[in-house]
Amino acid sequence: MQINRLFKLVYYLLVNGKTSAPELAEKFEVSTRTIYRDLDAISAAGIPIYTTQGKGGGISLLESFVLDKSLFSEKEKEQILMALQGIASVEGENADELLSKLSALFQMEGTDWIEVDFSGWNKNEADRDIFNEIKKAIFDRHMITFSYFGSDGQHLSRSVNPLKLIFKSKDWYLYGFCLLRNDYRFFKLTRIKHLVISHETFMREVPEPPKTRMESKNYNTASVTLKFSPQAAFRVYDEFTDCITTDSKNNLYVIAKLPDNEFVYNYLLTFGDTVEVLAPAHIRKALKDKVRSVLKIYET
Repeated sequence: MQINRLFKLVYYLLVNGKTSAPELAEKFEVSTRTIYRDLDAISAAGIPIYTTQGKGGGISLLESFVLDKSLFSEKEKEQILMALQGIASVEGENADELLSKLSALFQMEGTDWIEVDFSGWNKNEADRDIFNEIKKAIFDRHMITFSYFGSDGQHLSRSVNPLKLIFKSKDWYLYGFCLLRNDYRFFKLTRIKHLVISHETFMREVPEPPKTRMESKNYNTASVTLKFSPQAAFRVYDEFTDCITTDSKNNLYVIAKLPDNEFVYNYLLTFGDTVEVLAPAHIRKALKDKVRSVLKIYET
């Protein structure tokens, strides 16, 4: 199609600068005669194309023409390109191509100073596949079914109208309408298994105002005083951002509000022998009992 070729020809000149008619003819698989007709059409549309003869000559666009005609300010262009660099982490090559095109369109260089990568250090292709499948289901409005491992230990089959993918803290979540619970729910992507995209479509919209935050459950909490050895400092500064004190031996002390339930014991056990609960007494005792239970497994 000629219009499509004209756009690609302009884009090619934006990216590559000065070129020649034979090079363009080879690139677009047409004759040089056709290229010259295309250039006349582009020039007639008000886009200034210049041709020069002799050594160092060729076909080019007026420098900064597109930039001068742009509807975006310099700051807006930078914001668009930075946002695309973040999207590239989940869109892959599609976003990379768009980023390249807009960089040429805006005639801006040096945009590759930031990179956003939502994946862990151990790349997991299965997780990326689930993300892409759910993204496609959201755009196509297809219901999905999957097995879900809940934090309560239940393993249930769910049918969901997928509405939104949300990145919260360190993880991706699906937000959608769960037909089993007849309500809107969040699902952690790493707990979704055996995903199937149904042929059945839905017309449900995201609630207004959209529920974009996961509401925390009403847990009873306790003020827990913790002592960490220096070996755990990296995690302490990662997970407890304030109220950290140290002693002369570089031990770290934290007072944190934590759920007063099974979660706190499982969480503290991840620190191994680098943490000690100083208070309250009931959590200290319960954690000690938990450690004894673990020890029994290895003693039998």
